[in-house]
Amino acid sequence: MQQQVGEVVSHLVGVMDTSAQAQANPKAPNVRMTTCKVSVENTKKNPKVVFLYQEQAMSQNLAKPYRQRFLKIAPSADNQSVESQSFKPPTPEALIGLCSKPEAKRVVRLNDIGTAKCSVFLKPDGEKYIGETPEAGCPSDYKGAVKVTNRIVLHSTGMDTLDRAFDAAGNQVWGSKGEPYQFRWVQPSASR
Repeated sequence: MQQQVGEVVSHLVGVMDTSAQAQANPKAPNVRMTTCKVSVENTKKNPKVVFLYQEQAMSQNLAKPYRQRFLKIAPSADNQSVESQSFKPPTPEALIGLCSKPEAKRVVRLNDIGTAKCSVFLKPDGEKYIGETPEAGCPSDYKGAVKVTNRIVLHSTGMDTLDRAFDAAGNQVWGSKGEPYQFRWVQPSASR
């Protein structure tokens, strides 16, 4: 399972964007996703657990990310998949640009991580990893949504993510409306 955790991390760390998709479909957003490893102060080193920081911003406005989160990548409780658990930081503005710092300077306190929001459970499928949120989705309070669902495919050229948010009546209020967002590598991590 430790190898699978490492493979999921290597599929996530680096810079990806949706520019090719946005060029092919003018209605598709051009989003950049930047992900890097971070160290968490005062946590016991566990080689099976990796913390990542992730920013998503419109490509024309990288200094103002619309989504910032920490990810805890670890074996799932049943040891049958890799769990990517997301956390919403309490002071996201203080973290903007964290991935531009050298890895040794990307140290955060446990209370900087914030509260757990959602988990995606990933399983290997050939060269890819495929995962999704629990069937009921995860709670949300963003832009009128009460729950969000996500299906992710990690592959050699990037990641496809089908994230959708729904209001209390079950109507989709934001997210992908058909094809998934197609993030492609701009700058993969050196360890890929």
